[in-house]
Amino acid sequence: MKIMSLVVMMMLAVASTAGALDTGDISLPTPRMEGGKPLLQALRARQSTRTFAGKKLPPQLLSDLLWAAAGINRPGSGKRTAPSARNWQEVEVYAVIPEGAYRYDAKANSLRMVARGDFRKLAGTQAYTAAVPLNLVYVADSGKMAGVTAPEEQAFYSGADTGFISQNVYLFCASEGLATVVRASVDRTALGAALKLTGRQKITLVQSVGYPEAPGR
Repeated sequence: MKIMSLVVMMMLAVASTAGALDTGDISLPTPRMEGGKPLLQALRARQSTRTFAGKKLPPQLLSDLLWAAAGINRPGSGKRTAPSARNWQEVEVYAVIPEGAYRYDAKANSLRMVARGDFRKLAGTQAYTAAVPLNLVYVADSGKMAGVTAPEEQAFYSGADTGFISQNVYLFCASEGLATVVRASVDRTALGAALKLTGRQKITLVQSVGYPEAPGR
């Protein structure tokens, strides 16, 4: 009887550990920081596209994209590829993909699961958002904006900082032959609930990314 009880306890412990480890987080490959088109060629190719193929982005390309958006390019200081006022780094990048919603953790180079499920239809009012392989959601956390309490000032700074990140994504997509478009048209209440945002977190913009639709389709 004691042996049976011990076995049951061990099984429960293993199950509990497995459940704790099954966080749903995604570890990303080390981002590549070389290559791509020269800057002027990327600027010439930069454009907004609203038609996408359904093909998923491979992990390496996703890692490169997120690093270009708001990754750490100076490990000693933790500063990013996109500037932010007073180095607040108040704009966080969320990734909405078919498997779930994730928050990009630049320090750990990983995606932290926020919620399981396909929330892409909440990422915009346009029909294509429900089928695009990746929707990036930019979320400003006013709690990180030390010294600024006026809502209009917070909106000004977070809007500018979101723009820097969005342009990084545009240039990366132009360099890699990807399609992208940024938009403000989104139900922020519904999407915010899906992302489990707090009262101090506000969605600024959403940006869809994917492969361009094949010609002739």
